[in-house]
Amino acid sequence: MKLPASFFLIIGLIPNLLAAAEESVAAESGLSLWGLLKQGGWAMYPLGLASLVMLFLIFYCYHETNRKKFIPDALLPELSQLLLQRDLYGANAQLQNSQTALTRALSSALSRARIDLPNANKPIIEDSLAESLEHEENNVGQWINYLNVVANIAPMIGLLGTVSGMIGAFQTISHGGMGRPELLAGDIGEALITTATGLIIGIPAMISYFILRNRLDNRMLAVGQTASLLVDQLAGEITESESAEEEAPIADEMTPASLSPSQ
Repeated sequence: MKLPASFFLIIGLIPNLLAAAEESVAAESGLSLWGLLKQGGWAMYPLGLASLVMLFLIFYCYHETNRKKFIPDALLPELSQLLLQRDLYGANAQLQNSQTALTRALSSALSRARIDLPNANKPIIEDSLAESLEHEENNVGQWINYLNVVANIAPMIGLLGTVSGMIGAFQTISHGGMGRPELLAGDIGEALITTATGLIIGIPAMISYFILRNRLDNRMLAVGQTASLLVDQLAGEITESESAEEEAPIADEMTPASLSPSQ
């Protein structure tokens, strides 16, 4: 496809425009950040909104993936003893006093338990538990997925702003701006600033998405392991001594900084 001569003219004028911008900065004591954003044109408004949404999602999702919202560490020893004794009434009372992913899922699953059976109806409990844990993961995961949306949309808005700026530059040329590069500075500035802004928003959003996604996966893995151990205790497949031995590794493997209870 043959490109118009005006396109090459604009590309050739970019060094002159940058030099003119530097002289302007020296003469006018610098361009403020607000002035730079205004030069980006209409695309800066949706990009600004995208940046606010990104910051909100990062802080909100980090808070919602705190370990304390998934596993009540202080409650586990007593809950374990109650399940070993098949005291469903006492176990449910303890679960109702704690609002975490583990307690909500386990409370729903234990409603299917039958203590008159040798295995306490374990297969049905596990099926109910899996459904509840999937629901708990989705409640947090949907917010993390919105970060991926921001990471994909922000560069596209920036690209749209670039196209808008180039269209404006061609229109300026068609109205007699061929020999006056200063008339093209605004349109080309819009084209470059919006692209850079879109990438500045999109890159951190994408990085945050993968970090928080892995953080959530680790939390749900810990919840699944803990819930499985508790169900095994109720079914009588693990004795009290075996329970103490198996609870320690689950707690130990959660000790990295990303999984510490203090987060």
